[in-house]
Amino acid sequence: MTVSQQIPSLSNWRLTSFSTDLIGLTTRLPISVCRISLSASLLLFVAFPIAPQRVQAQTAPAPVSQKQSADLDELLREGRKLVGSGDMAGALAIYQRAAELDSKNARIFSGIGYIQAQQKNFREAAEAYQKAVGLEPNNGDFQYALGFSLAQLGENDAAISAYQRATQIDRKNMNAYFALGAVLSRQEKYDDAIAIYQQVVTLDPKNAKARELLGIMFLQKKQFPEALKVLQQAISLSPNRSSTYVSLGVAWIHQGNIQAGLHSFEQAAKLDPRNPKLHLQIGKILQIAEDSQDALVAYRQALSLDPKLVEARVAIADIQFAQKDYLNAIVAYRQLVELAPQDPDIYYKLGLALQGRGRSDEAISAWEQARDLYRRQGKTKEAKKVEAALHELQ
Repeated sequence: MTVSQQIPSLSNWRLTSFSTDLIGLTTRLPISVCRISLSASLLLFVAFPIAPQRVQAQTAPAPVSQKQSADLDELLREGRKLVGSGDMAGALAIYQRAAELDSKNARIFSGIGYIQAQQKNFREAAEAYQKAVGLEPNNGDFQYALGFSLAQLGENDAAISAYQRATQIDRKNMNAYFALGAVLSRQEKYDDAIAIYQQVVTLDPKNAKARELLGIMFLQKKQFPEALKVLQQAISLSPNRSSTYVSLGVAWIHQGNIQAGLHSFEQAAKLDPRNPKLHLQIGKILQIAEDSQDALVAYRQALSLDPKLVEARVAIADIQFAQKDYLNAIVAYRQLVELAPQDPDIYYKLGLALQGRGRSDEAISAWEQARDLYRRQGKTKEAKKVEAALHELQ
């Protein structure tokens, strides 16, 4: 095997659409010009439902005795104080005692749900909010909070029902629309999500976030001209949202306009200069444009912001290898071995760089490590590739 056969070329990269952790979008969006791996975390906050707000518990007028009412007032004051100080465990115990005194007070159960959600006990939060909804079914805040908790549990259909009810109760509850669209997107019901976001645009034509999310849905459906249109509208309404420029950059790249895509990512980086993954993506786009030197600058900027960003280190090492700078590539791959000791690809590339320097014994050692890791991970094809390389070298 010759050194020139080694590192996968740029044409073998994959282009994956941006998404959010809540939505979990995984649609692949190929383009004819190039392929690039795009990080979902860049748009993490775009469609993630906002956590429900705390609702103040109030005493019910009846059938609580005067003494019980006084005790209840005292418990609720103490509970609010504990929530304010961050003592969620203590506040939960107080609210649970309050619920024993007044089992018909929906806001007490809402308070319990809020505390449980703050502690990420979403099953218990959902149960509490279900009790609150049972007592006050026309309370949109309770319905939204129930939907949020159910969505966190992955109970998407139930969450959708709760969010839909929240929007029916309060047509101006934008958070409920956004959350509903997010869960529909998680289920890959992109047309339904588009309808929701279009409804928000109708209700609030100046809502830039709705247009941005609408653009992301068009990206999922590979409707790139439509995505470009609404994303540009979103930027005209809110020109300082970094995430919108990221989405616009993805749309331009899918349309084959690498320079426009790069410009959009650079605009995003200006607005969010300390986001290492933005600089990582800029580096990838620059590689597509065959500007390796500027790509290295971008990758190093990403590393300066996040020294543990393995993907940037791999990219730097790969560029050094492609430029036949084997010595620096060896140093970079050895650093990567320390960061990701179970990654056989890194050992394989290290072996290639060592081979390039004529250090055959070390190359064999690296490839043997790669082969063993591939085998343990059940990657038979890759293990055979390394075996072939070892056979040629030995």
